Amino acid sequence: MSSGTTLGARGRTAPPGSGTLGADADPQVARIARTPEFQQLVHERTRFGWILTILMLVVYFGFIGLIAFDKALLAVKVGGTASLGLFLGVFVILFAFALTGVYVARANTRFDALSDALKRSVGR
Repeated sequence: MSSGTTLGARGRTAPPGSGTLGADADPQVARIARTPEFQQLVHERTRFGWILTILMLVVYFGFIGLIAFDKALLAVKVGGTASLGLFLGVFVILFAFALTGVYVARANTRFDALSDALKRSVGR
């Protein structure tokens, strides 16, 4: 094999562009990765993604913790025949949809603006 090939998971040659950013990477990609606009975009997206992930994990594992440690609370009847557990379970699902909407809104505003700024700076 030549020294410039990258092996995939099963020993096959990986498709172009699927490798990591290394010493033999395209100089244009390395130049873009060094720009402050790109670094800001990556930082903000990563930070926001972790915040949303932590929120979802707290809600989900909080619900699972209630199931494990306080079944009596979840069995409380609310509104006739439905239990509190049912409402909390639906809340967990709706919370996930809401977080998705929050991410999409942020991506369509802030992250798109940062991407446009990056395109303008790289185009110079």
